[in-house]
Amino acid sequence: MILGFEMDDLIKMDGYNTAQEIVQQPALWKKIYELIEKDRQRIADFLKERIDGDTRILFTGAGSSDYVGDIVKSHVKSCRNVRAESVATTDIVANPQEVIERETKTVLVSFARSGNSPESIGAYRIMQENTEEIAHVVITCNKEGDLVKEANGNGNCFMLILPEETNDKGFAMTSSFSCMLLAALLFFDIERLEENRNYVDTVSRLGECILREDWGKMRALSETNPERVVYLGAGCLSGLVREMALKNMELTNGKIATMQETILGFRHGPKTFMDEDTNVIILMSRSEYTNQYIRDLLQEIYHDTRKHKLTVISCEKDEEIEKISDECIFVEGASVPDVYSALVYVLYGQMFAFYNSARLGINPDNPSPDGSVNRVVKGVVLHSYCDMPQRECEVMA
Repeated sequence: MILGFEMDDLIKMDGYNTAQEIVQQPALWKKIYELIEKDRQRIADFLKERIDGDTRILFTGAGSSDYVGDIVKSHVKSCRNVRAESVATTDIVANPQEVIERETKTVLVSFARSGNSPESIGAYRIMQENTEEIAHVVITCNKEGDLVKEANGNGNCFMLILPEETNDKGFAMTSSFSCMLLAALLFFDIERLEENRNYVDTVSRLGECILREDWGKMRALSETNPERVVYLGAGCLSGLVREMALKNMELTNGKIATMQETILGFRHGPKTFMDEDTNVIILMSRSEYTNQYIRDLLQEIYHDTRKHKLTVISCEKDEEIEKISDECIFVEGASVPDVYSALVYVLYGQMFAFYNSARLGINPDNPSPDGSVNRVVKGVVLHSYCDMPQRECEVMA
């Protein structure tokens, strides 16, 4: 049985791959650590040679891969003491003039499940051709992807190919997302690899417990039949709620209206999205300072006159938030930083999206059978960056 479903039922509903790829993650996180540990000296040498105080680290990807960069950028900025940014490949390709800094020493970190998205190739080429001093880190789940072929032979590229199991067969990214996230955290903090092993062991243990014991909570939440879902988080978790919202949209084929916001940003207009058929899911932070603002918002939403369901997920027991929420899920265990908590929290988002998909009669492995949305984006034509009037090209250069 996987996530409360018999194997035959999962196969009939075309959901086996997605279910299996959700539950395999804790085991894969340990494999990611072993992969990084095995290559630690080469990683350390690469970082030492190519990153200094003047380096710009630019994380990029599309969709879920983009959100990996949103989550890790602040952590990498602090542990390497460099400028770190996250810009989607879709933005680099469509608006390169707003991203390129020709004279700035740059490391482009490309996240890619398949590496076959046209924007992955386009972003790589644009930054390679328009930056005077650039190195690349490619973190991908597909050793045969187009991005791997494009970067192969580039002496200034570190290729980190994750285990084959991370290359999800299901439509939505699950294992690939969390494993690329963990790989980036360990890669750019290679000097503290032993210390970070404690975090990996902790989240793997917590993840196994969640998938074994808490799936019923997310199934029950799905059975409240929400017509709308809101995900709220702060700091690096604001990047994670983007991913959680995307999972729900993808796996329900857009049938459940979904949005995400920051804790304080929610009041500035987006709160109008919430009605009586809305599930609001809030992620607590490890920062007590940040949690003061989260509790304030919880008080406001809980006592709102509109009927809705308010669910809080927290890594720490808190009697106060139990009183101002309809459902409070505590992930009790050893303390880890918020950026590592993201690995634990994302499991709840993936399970909730999976159950919503199944409840609506949508096939989780193939939620868009008409092909209007594809596992790997199609239909994107890459245009040469300077394939425009010369004057405009010079201005943008």
